[in-house]
Amino acid sequence: MNSREALINAFLEGTAWQNAQRQALNQDASFRRYWRLELSGKTVMLMDAPPPEKPVSLFADIANFLRNKGLHAPAIYNMDESQGLMLIEDFGDDTYTRILKSEPMEETALYDLAIDTLIKLHRTNSCSGLSLAAYDSPTLIDEARLFIEWFYPAMTGKPASTEQKDSYFSAWQKSLAKLTPHTEVLVLRDFHVDNLMKLTQDGRSTGCGLLDFQDALMGSPAYDLMSLIEDARRDMSSELKDRCLQRYFTAMAAQKNFPTQKELTPWLNVLAAQRHAKVLGIFVRLYKRDNKANYLEHLPRVLALYSAALEREPALKTVLQWMAKNLPSEDINLNKLQPPQHA
Repeated sequence: MNSREALINAFLEGTAWQNAQRQALNQDASFRRYWRLELSGKTVMLMDAPPPEKPVSLFADIANFLRNKGLHAPAIYNMDESQGLMLIEDFGDDTYTRILKSEPMEETALYDLAIDTLIKLHRTNSCSGLSLAAYDSPTLIDEARLFIEWFYPAMTGKPASTEQKDSYFSAWQKSLAKLTPHTEVLVLRDFHVDNLMKLTQDGRSTGCGLLDFQDALMGSPAYDLMSLIEDARRDMSSELKDRCLQRYFTAMAAQKNFPTQKELTPWLNVLAAQRHAKVLGIFVRLYKRDNKANYLEHLPRVLALYSAALEREPALKTVLQWMAKNLPSEDINLNKLQPPQHA
């Protein structure tokens, strides 16, 4: 038994779940691990988030905030902040991703439910009780750094020079500076089909369950909206994207001091490009550093979304120019990242 397992056993000792059966869930890109604990037909989730990563208390604070606003975040049953362990409500297995694979006809209804969840979240006038950092330009640029640190050398075979890095960061700074400030909201940051659950009771839908929000910040309402409709992991039709945007902006039109669709569109485009740049770097890092080749299948989609955002948004002209000079499309060959085939 390793030290982490011993800590988990000690955490569960004395609770109703100390003798429960444990089922490990598949680990995604996160450092966190999850188990489903089952006892006498009842289940809970065990979250293992070892320090010094973000404290589990932040997850609990945000979950409680969301629940108090009438949104569906897991209830918190037990927590050991010092060891990064938590028992939380089990939402089951009906992630949007699984449902969309087995029941594609559910797509429109699921996205309507997700948009309605964002509407409810963004109508919240106050985030009092939460102490969250700003999703500001320095943070966004720091995330975009992953592109030049991982994707760029994977394509060119060499690290970017100091001048290339400096000009890359400058290009993003200039693009972000063109955006007009507006009201800020709680940004969940990973609002996409892998982290959304269809909750049901007696066969009827009861809401959209929210997962993986412990990295939340205060920022533009465009971010989570964009994360949903420009998903790195699945394709969406233009018709469905338009439906989502229309549903969202129609509902938010009456919200006082809230940006219109015209005002928010540049934010949607710039944040889309920023997120796609970050994700291109993350997916290459997951392959190169962590030997997780399954993320490579998403690179063509993310690259296409990134390129499209750069092309359609005037505020991104400086980033587009940097790409043309330093990594033109003809130099991008994703086949360089194909994992070796074993006999």
